[in-house]
Amino acid sequence: MGEEDGPVQGLDASKPNIARVYDFWLGGKNNFAADRELATRLAQWYPPWMQACQDNRAFVGRAVTWAAGHGIGQFLDLGAGLPTSPAVHDVARAVSPGARVCYVDSDPVVVRHADALLAGPEGIAAAQADLTEPGVVWDDPQVRAVIEPGEPVCLIFALVLHFLDIERARRVVAGYRSAAAPGSVFVVSVGRIDDPQMWRQFREAYTAGVAHNHDRAEVLSLLDGLDVVPPGLALAHAWRAGMTVVPDTPPGPAYVLGGVAVKRM
Repeated sequence: MGEEDGPVQGLDASKPNIARVYDFWLGGKNNFAADRELATRLAQWYPPWMQACQDNRAFVGRAVTWAAGHGIGQFLDLGAGLPTSPAVHDVARAVSPGARVCYVDSDPVVVRHADALLAGPEGIAAAQADLTEPGVVWDDPQVRAVIEPGEPVCLIFALVLHFLDIERARRVVAGYRSAAAPGSVFVVSVGRIDDPQMWRQFREAYTAGVAHNHDRAEVLSLLDGLDVVPPGLALAHAWRAGMTVVPDTPPGPAYVLGGVAVKRM
């Protein structure tokens, strides 16, 4: 996806888009001038944020590797955004070659793009659905094609729950928790800004969506009712499964928190 590709039906390239702005921060090419303008402006305002996005992708990779290593054979990437490298299915299949993955996003252009890149391999699908409607997601034909509801699944909420107020975010995660089989793994990462003035500036400048600044206690509450994997909620760049002590001093006022939890058997 790029300006040289010409117009795409259903795509408004004049407005910044959450998935495409994030794609730019990750060094991708699936973005347009409006996305790059916003992403560049925010990156210039706080340059380490681009590294924080890279930290998030690395955290997701480690969490997926851990889940696959603990016998999880299916993965549901919710609010997946544009495909990036390494993709969740690449990471999962490096550990478990038969792993099945479904990418879910409400943006039809994102899903169309994912379909084109993912065409071919069995056990991998992309579904157009709203992650805030767990029942709809579970029943989606594309999801059902590769995800077996009766088996443990790894549910990934990577940098998406800060686009919901905390009460709604809790309800959404609880909806998936209720439907997921025992032994399922929940991977959550959320952006956080400690400096109040910086947060106000970011909230006003970020026009691709409405963001919320959940604190640590709120993010941890998203995992209520689950067994949190040590080291618990941690800085995304420092999280390593099983470690009891990890660095806890943020690298700056804006960073990513990540945690992994398991539904009790």
